[in-house]
Amino acid sequence: MSETEDTYLYLITIGHRTGNEHRIEIWYVNHLEMYYIVSEKRENAHWVRNIMANPRIKFSVGTGSNPEEVVKTTSAVGKIIVTENDADIVAEVSAKMNQKYNWSDGLIVQILPSAPE
Repeated sequence: MSETEDTYLYLITIGHRTGNEHRIEIWYVNHLEMYYIVSEKRENAHWVRNIMANPRIKFSVGTGSNPEEVVKTTSAVGKIIVTENDADIVAEVSAKMNQKYNWSDGLIVQILPSAPE
């Protein structure tokens, strides 16, 4: 991995209307062996709507030149984190996002890698 190239999470969801795969590159943090991403547009982001309709997702972690450099494409489950139910997780993930990116204002989504099928 190039020292100047940042790592990102590459999220693959199934379109809630089209049924087609959609892939985005997004900032992430690790917390308690799970990955967390934040939606600036909250529930209005298409990828969040996709997860709400079908939480079965895939993801990888890597760089723009090699999206699977750190974590190969893996099946996972996406879960919207609700502040009222998971205040501790929201606080800890927000702190990590602020430390890493100086930003955390949005809807937090947990990515839990699935056991191999």
